[in-house]
Amino acid sequence: MQILFIDESGTPPSPEKQDNTPFFVLGGLVVPEDFWGKLATDLKRVKEHFGITGEIKWRYFAPQKPGAKTHSLSHLNQREKEDLRSRLYKTICLYKSIKIICVVTHVPSAYQIGYVNTADDLYWYSYKQLTERFQYYLQDIGRTVGQRIHGIIVCDHRAPKDDERLRELHHQLLSGNKITASNYENLIEGLFIAPSHLSVGVQFADMVAGAVYRRFQAHDDRFIKQIDGAFRRSSEGTLEGYGLVKFPKNRW
Repeated sequence: MQILFIDESGTPPSPEKQDNTPFFVLGGLVVPEDFWGKLATDLKRVKEHFGITGEIKWRYFAPQKPGAKTHSLSHLNQREKEDLRSRLYKTICLYKSIKIICVVTHVPSAYQIGYVNTADDLYWYSYKQLTERFQYYLQDIGRTVGQRIHGIIVCDHRAPKDDERLRELHHQLLSGNKITASNYENLIEGLFIAPSHLSVGVQFADMVAGAVYRRFQAHDDRFIKQIDGAFRRSSEGTLEGYGLVKFPKNRW
């Protein structure tokens, strides 16, 4: 069993706000079921080392502004935060069986497509791209081991109505609705939605999404370089289209 944990970086904007948020990222971390316990233990150990009692989120690594609300990393200085971030990325890369699959959506280009008209559409079609690559990855593993490998998906929760809609769209994917051309036969029915503070995998996915978003939004590749070895690639070593998917394809 493979588990795909998903979190986002950036917020899908409405058409009238697309110039303010040109990129949207869905970060995915694929963890084999027998490695989840190791990842959870590693995260616990890192938190204990830095004296962290709450969840870890990408946005908490930004410099703390005077008078800002405190969070789980507020007691750390900037050097300690950078050390923490590097340790988290090293944890991801420690296990060769853990893979990263991310979708980077260029919002202005996406809105030029006839079927993308709302912020909901942006999220949905980005999600579709990510889940398709997860399905392909499961097929690849199956061919290697000679048996079908199943997978489940765990997403960070959003607003209640957003979660409800995503569950319905996820069901449409698995049921073979006409909106999809992919076969999701390796995915187990149902979408799991969990608050990030209750999910080890979602917290790591958030760190992945943040690194990728930083690369495209700010042209800063310091963080994505630290997880480069964990991205899914083709047998020839190709990254784009496998572990890093651009949506829409060939438009930006």
